[in-house]
Amino acid sequence: MITLIGKNLAEKGLKFVHYGSSAECDECRFKSTCIDPLEEGRVYIVMDVKDTEHPCPIHEGGKVKVVEVERAEIEAIVDSKKAFEGSMILFEHPDCEKECTMRDLCFPEGIYEGDKCNIVKNLGKSPNKCINGLNLRLVLLK
Repeated sequence: MITLIGKNLAEKGLKFVHYGSSAECDECRFKSTCIDPLEEGRVYIVMDVKDTEHPCPIHEGGKVKVVEVERAEIEAIVDSKKAFEGSMILFEHPDCEKECTMRDLCFPEGIYEGDKCNIVKNLGKSPNKCINGLNLRLVLLK
């Protein structure tokens, strides 16, 4: 999909999280191209940077560039019984309130509870043992 990103950020391969728009964006003539295609809280990756620039009072340097983005693949931990490459799953966060070194993988930014995800790759056993004793696998989700 096509969107706009700050000129200083416009680099192929850049990953970013869309946290929503500023109040200044509401009246901007580029809002339908810049903000509207993106879903809040999702992680995107810049696939291509175009030469076209537009003025923007929000971004550093006062310019945005046209870029092509798609949703980024995200590392996450899932139950080993569901970790089959190529399969579609409904993402479920574990029932866990504990803080541990794997919390960011169990509750990855950019994926919501109930999202339909494709397991792009099974990356193997989780980096650490689950403190709740769950049998988990590290996967790449799209």
